[in-house]
Amino acid sequence: MNSPTDRVQIVSAFDRSPLRELELSGENTIHGILERATVAFREGELPKSRRIEILENFLALLKRDQEQLLSTAIAEGGKPRRDTVVEFQRACEGVRLGIHAFHEVHGEEVPMSLSKASAGRLAFTTLEPIGVVVSISAFNHPINLIIRQIVPPLVAGCPVIIKPDLRTPLSCVLLVDLLHEAGLPSEWCQVALCSNVVAEKLATDSRVSFLSFIGSARVGWHLRSQLAPGTRCSLELGGVAPVLIDEQVSLPEIVPPLLRGAFYHAGQVCVSVQKIYVPKAHFDEFAYLFVEGAKKLRVGDPNMEDTEVGPIIDSVQLHRIDTLVKASCSSGAELLCGGEVHMNTCYAPTVLRNPVPNCEIRRNEIFGPVVALIGYESRNDVYAEAHSLPYAFQASVFTNNYKVAFEALKNFPASALLVNDHTAFRVDWMPFGGARESGLGKGGIPQTVREMSHEKLAIFSGLV
Repeated sequence: MNSPTDRVQIVSAFDRSPLRELELSGENTIHGILERATVAFREGELPKSRRIEILENFLALLKRDQEQLLSTAIAEGGKPRRDTVVEFQRACEGVRLGIHAFHEVHGEEVPMSLSKASAGRLAFTTLEPIGVVVSISAFNHPINLIIRQIVPPLVAGCPVIIKPDLRTPLSCVLLVDLLHEAGLPSEWCQVALCSNVVAEKLATDSRVSFLSFIGSARVGWHLRSQLAPGTRCSLELGGVAPVLIDEQVSLPEIVPPLLRGAFYHAGQVCVSVQKIYVPKAHFDEFAYLFVEGAKKLRVGDPNMEDTEVGPIIDSVQLHRIDTLVKASCSSGAELLCGGEVHMNTCYAPTVLRNPVPNCEIRRNEIFGPVVALIGYESRNDVYAEAHSLPYAFQASVFTNNYKVAFEALKNFPASALLVNDHTAFRVDWMPFGGARESGLGKGGIPQTVREMSHEKLAIFSGLV
């Protein structure tokens, strides 16, 4: 008989009502999962044509079961329905991108006969699957993150073991079941429902060739430090998403995208707008417009069609966010709106004015519906603060001056700069990933397929 610690209760993010109880796997079960994946890679190659057929079948099954996937993801993850529909559409696009990657990601010719030493030679590269992939996922996009972490390994030819966040595993289980129904042998994609302790042993096992991790910087960098020799990894971690507003912009026009970027999924996104730097001469006008917009956002039940801001994933995170806001106000920030729990599980969209430079909200990721408005006199001061932080993910500048745009591109420590758009923009064919402590490697379906491949060089000599 299983003890209570061998099982996990999945609850609704909004009303905390029970959804389902799942059994957790122990070390022995995980060992078996790893062994099946290892044998599949060593002995059970799936032809590319068969993998394409499976993904095409999978896409059809996704569309067939769309409503079940939507209702499950909304219940366990709490993202509003309107945004979960978009997430589902992105997931379908991710599968299509995976199918296309079979044609797009490949080896290439390496020029020879460019010197006397290389004369009479022909060289080219081929891509081979790297081996068993372990993917550890996050709660905030329970459909699309799973797609992003299981499709690229399969395209590359790698068996994958997916470990979902234990707060949102139901979507993952449904998706993997659909993959098996589509014709994928079960050992090529397995779900590991396990504790974090067991997950670390899974990720650091010597049979693992690649770790794909999405989550906190603390856990991600720790896991990297424990990987077996030769194991490669990609880490998609946290950021602080700074936004710079230039002097010569229409403030009413930029408020809607910034509200979207800040409060989408209650700010529980690694590139969510967190800090907006506003010229001091225009601070009051912008603050008024932004706060009025934040107050109008509809907060509550994610199942409702008009809900824009849903719940915080659990009570621990809700308390953490509230504590950060109160600490910031105690140290000198002015609370312009929000700053309170709403409907027991939601947090009201919160706007702070000028938190002190060394407070947590200005220096670390909030991962909640909280935005700091910071007045500035010199853009160099904004860049200097950005450089003082360990994180560098996506940043944004709103300007009508191309010189300012290129200045921001040069001076912001970021992996991507959004010009006249919020920091949370993303499509799944673009390279996506953090720099510094925000991550390692690049996401995007085609980019990940290449990262999960071993490039082998062939050189033929004696050719005339």
